[in-house]
Amino acid sequence: MTATLAEGISDWPTAGFPGVRMNPDTLLPVVVNEDALETALAASVDPADRIMALLLDNQPKEAAELLAEARYKNPESFRLRIFEAEVHRATNRMDRAIQLYKQLLHEVQGSSKEAVVHQYLGRAYFVSGNALAASEAFAKALDLRVAMSADAALIYSSAVALQRARNVLELAS
Repeated sequence: MTATLAEGISDWPTAGFPGVRMNPDTLLPVVVNEDALETALAASVDPADRIMALLLDNQPKEAAELLAEARYKNPESFRLRIFEAEVHRATNRMDRAIQLYKQLLHEVQGSSKEAVVHQYLGRAYFVSGNALAASEAFAKALDLRVAMSADAALIYSSAVALQRARNVLELAS
């Protein structure tokens, strides 16, 4: 589950959970400190954290099973709805993931959660090969995060993702 620690990994954006960072090339989360991840998981009672860990460990079937149980108990959970789309992204059902993110985006528009959904939507677009749509989503996430004076780590994450998507676009032209 742990990524090889490359030189300069400290520059990788945090991915919102101890021991996990965003790979600036793939824009996907990776485990960089398994001990920190395991310690945080042991202290957590949130099923979304376990779902995330299963996805990081490339176990989407198990993540989907845990997600179904958790969504049954808490169908309106924002985090679980994000992870529902992430399970689709992890199983290469990009159209469904993007559709779910767009639906969620419509529901949270104008709220503090909008930037989060734009960031995840951008990642789904990027992974599916649509760097233009990814850059638009990342730019929106970045603009919203700056406007809301979000945590510097979140702003940095959006900036790195936006730059990566723009670099891919530039290379393609």
